[in-house]
Amino acid sequence: MSTKPLASPERRSRHHNEDRGSRRDRDEDRDYKRGTGGSRDDDERREKYDDRRRGSERDSSRRDEERKSDRRDYDRRGDRRDYNDREKERDREGRRDRDRDFDRRNDRRRENSRERAGPSRRSASPSRPSSQRPSARPRSGSRSRSASPVDKAKPNFKPSGLLAAATNTVKAVDGTSTVLKYNEPPEARKPVLGWRLYVFKGSEQTELLHIHRQSAYLIGRDRTVADIFIEHPSCSKQHAVIQHRQVQVKDEFGASKRVIKPFIIDLESTNNTHVNDEAIPTTRFYELKAGDVIKFGLSNREYVLLHDEAT
Repeated sequence: MSTKPLASPERRSRHHNEDRGSRRDRDEDRDYKRGTGGSRDDDERREKYDDRRRGSERDSSRRDEERKSDRRDYDRRGDRRDYNDREKERDREGRRDRDRDFDRRNDRRRENSRERAGPSRRSASPSRPSSQRPSARPRSGSRSRSASPVDKAKPNFKPSGLLAAATNTVKAVDGTSTVLKYNEPPEARKPVLGWRLYVFKGSEQTELLHIHRQSAYLIGRDRTVADIFIEHPSCSKQHAVIQHRQVQVKDEFGASKRVIKPFIIDLESTNNTHVNDEAIPTTRFYELKAGDVIKFGLSNREYVLLHDEAT
């Protein structure tokens, strides 16, 4: 069994002095806290200690007040949010109630109108099979805010009625006016070839008319509007129109190209327009070809159509 060596006399005296110093420091701290010290330094230390303690107490009290104030503000904001939510819910309920009342009033109004009108005299429509019946949709509690889309016709800015008549009106020198029965189509074009009308009465050529200088020629008895005047009484004032139009045709290789061709249209004349001794339909374009013979009404004059490259 090992024994602990005893400390030397010098070490024991040093430990004794250290114990006495620590006891003295503890006694001074106790006296300082109790206020029993009498030295001036002790009084200054005590005042500084008291100042720090009072400062810390003030800081803690201020922090407590700030916490309480923040808590009151938080509670106040929470109460305000709750109040706003309650007000919004009341508004929604009020709107729903008003919509339900409105729907009920409309239903009662329709029922009253049916009762006053009595039984309908219209025959009942034939019932459709169940597979073709439209599916019933549940009615919502509130009215629909947006109306169903309605198909609308595209706007037409072309003149109509009196405005169209005024646009197509030609005034004469004597003050009289004539409304044109014909308007040129969008595909109207001046011809490239030099088209001509050779006018024959019997076997005698009486006139040569060049019809390549403009896109359309109005034929009739009204000198005010007619480009080609005819005197026969069986012809109408606005009898027919020769119109040059740009159309799409295919060549021998099947490729599409644009060509300007002559057409004739009868303006609902009394005695018709004849091409190669056959009456053509009214208000429809009829294609003309080189060598065609045209007659108007019951006139014996023949108008033979040719152009520069015709052989």
